[in-house]
Amino acid sequence: QVQLVESGGGLVQAGGSLRLSCAASGRIFSRNAMGWFRQAPGKEREFVSAISGDVNTVYADSVKGRFTISRDNAKNTVHLQMNSLKPEDTAVYYCAADVEIRGIPGKRVDQYNYWGQGTQVTVSS
Repeated sequence: QVQLVESGGGLVQAGGSLRLSCAASGRIFSRNAMGWFRQAPGKEREFVSAISGDVNTVYADSVKGRFTISRDNAKNTVHLQMNSLKPEDTAVYYCAADVEIRGIPGKRVDQYNYWGQGTQVTVSS
């Protein structure tokens, strides 16, 4: 079984920064893709960013140039550095793990098998 625990959310003013972390435990390996998704009230869960075991990264167009995903395989941890935050970034952010080994990490919710409980990010204007 895999467990994912997010941390680092909070309240920040527009233009500010936050760093989210996701600690993974259980049968998840350094070769597996890890992703970040977010869900705002009344909206569907949407892709934010993902990183493969080969450290290939993908980003949603809405966060390119502002967010950076990274991973520390020695600590089974994935980070999402979020800069220049906007009010529209407000959402619950979820970490996810893909049991498949993919060269390019997936962007679809159904490509991920394990999910964390989420961490709230609120950006005030």
